[in-house]
Amino acid sequence: MSAQDAGSDAETDGSGELPQPHTIRLELVDEPGQLLSALQPIAENGGNLLSIFHERGNLTPRGHIPVEVDLECPPDRFNTIVDALRDAGINVIRAGAEHFGETVSLILIGDLVDTDLSDTLHSIEDRAVATVTDVSLSAPSGTQEPSSARLRLATRSGKTSEALAVVRDIAAEKDLHVVEPLTEESA
Repeated sequence: MSAQDAGSDAETDGSGELPQPHTIRLELVDEPGQLLSALQPIAENGGNLLSIFHERGNLTPRGHIPVEVDLECPPDRFNTIVDALRDAGINVIRAGAEHFGETVSLILIGDLVDTDLSDTLHSIEDRAVATVTDVSLSAPSGTQEPSSARLRLATRSGKTSEALAVVRDIAAEKDLHVVEPLTEESA
């Protein structure tokens, strides 16, 4: 078998299915080697890494580091990869063939620390068809005073309006204000 044949064999599932993009959100303990331990089951089960977003400065409520891995693999290999991650003791938060094709930035203003910013971010990801890709918190008067956070959300194509509606609902529940970007619909 030639190297070219071996390469094409690794790209499909044997029935000719081409790789598809997938996103897996992990939660890792902040210890040396954890990221490598998480990537190994992906590689060993035929996943091709596209990107890794390692949010070292942003901890989850359990004090772990969120990591988002974009990979591609034939559809029949994806569940095997997710199972291998879990078998290796890696906490898989979200796994799916979700493709986030649009981004939107917005600002939240209010008592972000008192209302638990981490919970707000998790609520957005749990209830919206979006993932938080970047957060910047500003509390110039300290954490006891109102603060602001700039959020960048990645949403599925055509779902940005729905994601913004979810953010508005969560903000209303927590008595926060949302500064939204102007869109063509609102112009």
